[in-house]
Amino acid sequence: MEVLLMSLMGFSILLFFLSFFQKDRYSGLEKEVEDLSMTFLQENYQMKKRLRVLEEELLMDGDSSMKGTAPVRKPIHEVVRNQVIALHQQGIPLEQIAKQSALTKSDVQHIISTL
Repeated sequence: MEVLLMSLMGFSILLFFLSFFQKDRYSGLEKEVEDLSMTFLQENYQMKKRLRVLEEELLMDGDSSMKGTAPVRKPIHEVVRNQVIALHQQGIPLEQIAKQSALTKSDVQHIISTL
């Protein structure tokens, strides 16, 4: 009986030491998930940056106005027009739509009235 207990104790100690040298199966998977997550975040940041540049370009298209003349309604880009219509259909107030689309309240009312 004592021999059996000693052999089981020795076997358990051997297995304990072998567990330190066993390769972790999940470390590679964790590394891949981390890399994928970082790639996704970088691409998301770049897309937001590009979108911001495009929005600025769209808003800058009609910024120059002539002096000494009556204010001329600048052309509103189709993307901005569609955004205003979608926001109006969602029931968002005109002031908030104007703020989000960087248009005046009268421009927003004009877009909505052309529906």
